[in-house]
Amino acid sequence: MNDTKWVSMWGNAMSIAEHHPEGYAKDITLRYPVYAPFSGSQLRFTFDNYCGKEAVTIAEATVALSSADLTASMPLSCPLAPHTSRAITFQGKTDVTLAPGETVVSDAVDFPVKSGATLAVSIYFSDFTAMQSAVMITGPLSKGYFSFGNVTSEEALPPLTTKTTSWFYFLSNIDILTDTDCRALICYGDSITAQAWPDYLTLRLRGEGFSHTSVIRRAASGTRVLRQYDCITYDSYGLKGENRFRHEIPTAGADTVIIQQGINDIIHPVGVEQNQFRPMSDLPTAAELIDGLKWYIEEARKLDKQVYLGTLLPIEGWRTYAPFREELRHEVNEWMRHTKDADGCIDFDAALRDPANPRAFKNGFDSGDHLHPSSTAYNEMARCVPKELLR
Repeated sequence: MNDTKWVSMWGNAMSIAEHHPEGYAKDITLRYPVYAPFSGSQLRFTFDNYCGKEAVTIAEATVALSSADLTASMPLSCPLAPHTSRAITFQGKTDVTLAPGETVVSDAVDFPVKSGATLAVSIYFSDFTAMQSAVMITGPLSKGYFSFGNVTSEEALPPLTTKTTSWFYFLSNIDILTDTDCRALICYGDSITAQAWPDYLTLRLRGEGFSHTSVIRRAASGTRVLRQYDCITYDSYGLKGENRFRHEIPTAGADTVIIQQGINDIIHPVGVEQNQFRPMSDLPTAAELIDGLKWYIEEARKLDKQVYLGTLLPIEGWRTYAPFREELRHEVNEWMRHTKDADGCIDFDAALRDPANPRAFKNGFDSGDHLHPSSTAYNEMARCVPKELLR
């Protein structure tokens, strides 16, 4: 045991699911396939009701090896390898109730894992459950499924009652007992990080033979550094930095955090004449936004983390684009490039912008909305991460 330690091998933020009248689920199983970046002997699971306003009971949860490869393709059945399913328990019990705002870590599960394997975590809710504490993520390794009934140990999800989902409910972290030279790298941010580049970074690690680093995504769409919405129209845009960062950054085995956030602070405010929930008074000055980023750095230092800042991406053509927003983005980016407060800057902006028009994405790098990158551009972002962070 002296040669092993707990390291997070997979993780997400917890945010607020979008409100729908049908936002309660009953007699439903969630199944999430998870890529294992390194080997280990035991697993433990964090379930998080941080953003929930009602108690949530997990009636049963299991972990198994998948017989499919998440890095290749994953069928709708999200199949389990025969006879590999193990119960996830909580102080010896197979069920657990999370109070509003509560986080629970499971018992350690003896479960040998080999690097490159695909695991499948299944979670069953028997009674009406407010499906509110969740995060939406996308990318080549970010897939989820739900199915009617308790199918936690079924080797194949039934196709007629199964559907894919990009929402990850309650499961926020998986730790593995692994070699002491393994470590975690945190990617923190908003929708740009909730989308594909952390997955492409994991695939880069795999392709280049970096076998001791996991990529932990702590990102939620719509989030801002300095503000959050208190109305149900927009509360799914998530929590502000001071309500997120301290909750998300403590991560077993993590030594570095890459922060790529701030664009929503710039583009959201439009004035109460256009939208009563988005006043122009929410628009920060560059100094205020920089102070928010400095606070992140200070908090990360308290946890002995290295901090790298990722520059904000082009926005010309986005529906709220204006020259004053571009000037604000430019000023914040210039501070990131030259500050000594952080350990370094990853210049995503320079890598993705059009050299002939630096206010806009390079040809082929725009997803089409002039805010989020294309898949090709997300892959380029992953390649921007310095090799010294991938050791």
